[in-house]
Amino acid sequence: MLAAPDAPTLDSQGRRALPFAASNPGTKTLPQVSLHSPIGDISVSEEAGAIVALDWGWGRDQSDTPLLRRARAQLNAYFDGELTAFDLPLAPAGTAYQRRVWQALCAIPYGETRCYRDIARVAGGSARSVGQANGRNPIPIIIPCHRVVAASHLGGYSGGDGLATKRALLDLESREQARLFSRSAAA
Repeated sequence: MLAAPDAPTLDSQGRRALPFAASNPGTKTLPQVSLHSPIGDISVSEEAGAIVALDWGWGRDQSDTPLLRRARAQLNAYFDGELTAFDLPLAPAGTAYQRRVWQALCAIPYGETRCYRDIARVAGGSARSVGQANGRNPIPIIIPCHRVVAASHLGGYSGGDGLATKRALLDLESREQARLFSRSAAA
């Protein structure tokens, strides 16, 4: 039996799908594509030829644009351990300070971490303000806020299932980093 057109879309875990509201009320919704990943369903949205959001959950409206196909392919390759750096145009909405922090996050190499204090030295501000900017990162994974840890513990993570998701992403990268290193050493 088909669901009524106005019935909510459900993700792979039976949860209500996330609608993506346009940035300006009264405008059409942004193109988005969803995919299954080892950390749950995720949705990527684009606006004006750039990625603007990555959200947890299955998006209600799916679009198939060249950029979203490229983003989906790169995310799948990342989760398969075949991609260590994303090559996508990004346009995260945020303050000038938040964008400086997010730019510093993009410089953290795959499989490595930095502490909040290290990012504050690059972007300015304090470890706390870096943590707040991390928590507002609209494009997690692609802008790798999971690679930032506290000086004495893992720190926080606002995406997915919180720290379990952060651990899963760090474990994925450390496993793949070790595999890539052993492969290059054997060559």
